[in-house]
Amino acid sequence: MIKLLMIADDFSGALDAGVQFAARGAATRVVTDLDCDFLETDAEVLVMVAETRHLPPQKAYDVVYHVARNAREAGVPYIYKKTDSALRGNVGSELAAVMDAADADVMPFLPAFPKLNRVTRNGVHYVDGVPVAESIFGQDPFEPVTVSFLPDILRSQTEKPTVIHRLSGDAAPVCPGIQIYDAETDADLARLSRALGTEGVHISAGCAGFAAALADLLKLHGPAPRQPRLPALFLVACGSVNPVTLRQMRMAEQHGFVHIHLTPEQKLEPAWLESQECREKIALWLEAVRENGRCIMDVNDPDGTEDTSAYARAHHLTTGELRERIAVQLACIMKRLLDGGLDATMLCTGGDTLLALMRAVGVNELTPICEMDTGTVLTSFAYRGKSYYIISKSGGFGEPRLFCELAALVGGGNQKEDTAC
Repeated sequence: MIKLLMIADDFSGALDAGVQFAARGAATRVVTDLDCDFLETDAEVLVMVAETRHLPPQKAYDVVYHVARNAREAGVPYIYKKTDSALRGNVGSELAAVMDAADADVMPFLPAFPKLNRVTRNGVHYVDGVPVAESIFGQDPFEPVTVSFLPDILRSQTEKPTVIHRLSGDAAPVCPGIQIYDAETDADLARLSRALGTEGVHISAGCAGFAAALADLLKLHGPAPRQPRLPALFLVACGSVNPVTLRQMRMAEQHGFVHIHLTPEQKLEPAWLESQECREKIALWLEAVRENGRCIMDVNDPDGTEDTSAYARAHHLTTGELRERIAVQLACIMKRLLDGGLDATMLCTGGDTLLALMRAVGVNELTPICEMDTGTVLTSFAYRGKSYYIISKSGGFGEPRLFCELAALVGGGNQKEDTAC
């Protein structure tokens, strides 16, 4: 029976939180079917990808309320609302939806992720030492975070009261509302989880940081998973425009990765997928991966060019339409590579891209295995009778050498089969 339901607003976030339980041996599944039968699922931890980050706040509320209410009626004892560690998306409306679905007037919210230098101090959320609105997430081209004070972020979408719990204060709620907890270290999160206790987290919220503490609090443990032998070829499908990912790609290219920039037609025109040129390109790209061993397929324009922006203006595409089209098109290209015989470990950056790929191959469930690096999750899925391995990473974190290090692990660090994660 499901002991914990986690509701995530995007795919990469679902995996980086879900893997906190999988890595401890808890039977964990990540699904995209919002109407799956809770009573028929054999997982201890079920992670649902609600895909609400880009929805209007009221629509996001409705989706999350529906899922949470169904879970409560099915007797699921714990619900965790996974939020973005940079506070993008519909944080306020989604926390309110879980509270309303559970008929609760108190909800602890611990948004810190100290391992990624994302901490909460006096109710202000910081990324790499600066308030989140002043960080790279304040310049997000799709959904910039414009406020750093958590009560203000929540009040923009819900009338639920907010209460700030500073590190020096008591963890116990003193009045109804969303209880915002400061935390700057993993030890802070562990201490707060113990102070709240199992009775205090029947509903709770936060990112992967508190998910790890929750796994320990709820004793969701089992035999440690083992990393399978991974295909040595390494292909990056980059659907992120985040500057952190761009630096990682530049570093990888400097160290020998083949870097393929998709043209506007290749990443935006569905008709191109049915063309002879597409068939020829798929064959060339498969050959490039096999010959070089390390390859990046990138939706960003080459440095110094703005071809995609020019295409969008000429075709009157909104920012949202541009984001959605690119994710779907890249996913369709990846499917054609798989159908063409691609046998590689894939790295997918950006939750939109990963969800689009799963839809393209008709897969609605993934199994997280372990973290290859903080926030970088190895997972598996089955397609046409074959198991594929994909590493997921959201755009905004990781050292510049991350792609190089992952390629080394895949190409040279996994020769012993079934090594421990």
